[in-house]
Amino acid sequence: MIENNKVLVTGGAGFIGSNLVERLLSQKNEVVCLDNFATGKRENIKPFLKDPSFKLIEGDIRDLDTCREAVKGVSIVLHEAALGSVPRSVNDPLTSNEVNVSGFLNMLIASRDEGVKRFVYAASSSTYGDSKELPKIEDKIGKPLSPYAITKYVNELYADVFSKLYGMELIGLRYFNVFGRRQDPFGAYAAVIPKFVKALISKESPVINGDGTFSRDFTYVENVIQANELAATVDNPEAVNTVYNVAFGERTTLNQLVDYLKTSLSRFDPEIANVDIKYGPPREGDIPHSLASIDKARDLLGYHPEFSVKQGLEKAIEWYWNNL
Repeated sequence: MIENNKVLVTGGAGFIGSNLVERLLSQKNEVVCLDNFATGKRENIKPFLKDPSFKLIEGDIRDLDTCREAVKGVSIVLHEAALGSVPRSVNDPLTSNEVNVSGFLNMLIASRDEGVKRFVYAASSSTYGDSKELPKIEDKIGKPLSPYAITKYVNELYADVFSKLYGMELIGLRYFNVFGRRQDPFGAYAAVIPKFVKALISKESPVINGDGTFSRDFTYVENVIQANELAATVDNPEAVNTVYNVAFGERTTLNQLVDYLKTSLSRFDPEIANVDIKYGPPREGDIPHSLASIDKARDLLGYHPEFSVKQGLEKAIEWYWNNL
């Protein structure tokens, strides 16, 4: 548990970031949120704005001076700010690189110069690229399949170099398809679960890219919060300056996912069970299958994910039903 610290959450108005901010404030931390609202939502942090322990800096990690302002007096950085989405990076590789690589480097430099104690950053399962090995093990990766994947791998390389050159304590968390409350269902680059939930609630046919046999290790956001807290507070030297898979460790096909969603949503509206599913072409840069080994995180961080895919979906769907 992170408590009684000053913590910076970059991308703190985003899906994962706002969930981290909420947890940190509940544990008597002073929280700084840095966000440019390119993908983050003001409504995600609206409940925190009157909290005297919360400070919002509206700014961009591509500006080094802004990063320096954000890390002042901070002991822990949880770096969530990034331009996500494989398709977005395929359409606009330059901006993805500017935010995810140059912005990341700015945050490292600002944190180094401020003497930040621990820097935990959002890495990605996309780093495994064309590796066909399942489950995915941290030290066995393939070649990246998208500009986004390249940017997230470069983050890991920079973190490794900064730890060796400057003695920083850095931990990367390779997220596997995180979902949960506040994940945006709107826009061209919406993640698959909120996109499908929105369609089904509207009784519109969700479109699966491919034949539905592609599989993912879907991970509820509460598990991700747990991993961030463990990474920020672990005091074992062997557990620092490395990367970890953050997942549940279970594979779900897109066809299975839609079945789960229809079953769960039918509790609120029985007609949803009859909504047809459509299939489209596979997306460029998508990996066919993803399944994480979470042994390393369990052994070195003490990570034990609380929520299975089905348990997480029940909670997420309840939130979407009440908020869409």
